[in-house]
Amino acid sequence: MSSDCLFCRIVAGTIPAKRVYEDDLCLCFADIHPQAPTHLLIVPREHIASTAHAEQTHAPLLGHMVGKAAEVARSAGLDRGYGIVINTGDDGGQTVDHLHLHLLGGRHMTWPPG
Repeated sequence: MSSDCLFCRIVAGTIPAKRVYEDDLCLCFADIHPQAPTHLLIVPREHIASTAHAEQTHAPLLGHMVGKAAEVARSAGLDRGYGIVINTGDDGGQTVDHLHLHLLGGRHMTWPPG
């Protein structure tokens, strides 16, 4: 945990969030600036700054997070489809230095995203 990290503080419960799912490895909560009707974030409990900082040892955790994103999407009724986005670094659009997945759905998504 990093005491100056927004998502670490949400994981710790010191900052409130609308939690949708949580287990011993990750937490899923609503984005406060949604870009789609359904916009959820899946964050690891472990502080990893970005995918650029992920190691091979994190592969099971990352797989778990993608699997949970699919499970949450099914629970949210996103049967027409959804997007899973991971932004990395400033040029990649990452605004919080804690690895996270965006789960976006509830409308038709376009490509390219930005």
